[in-house]
Amino acid sequence: MLAVPGALDSTLADALFWGSLVLSLVVAFVVTVPVNRALIARGRGHAVVHAHHGH
Repeated sequence: MLAVPGALDSTLADALFWGSLVLSLVVAFVVTVPVNRALIARGRGHAVVHAHHGH
């Protein structure tokens, strides 16, 4: 909402909606990939954590 003014008011038919969605997914990918790599390198990946819950 801060990076793309008017995105909150756009509809599915607007290019602004889809552009802001793409931007948000790119930002999320850039932030989460290094975090996930660090967790996996430390042996704290997704599958390891689920082992604590008995799955």
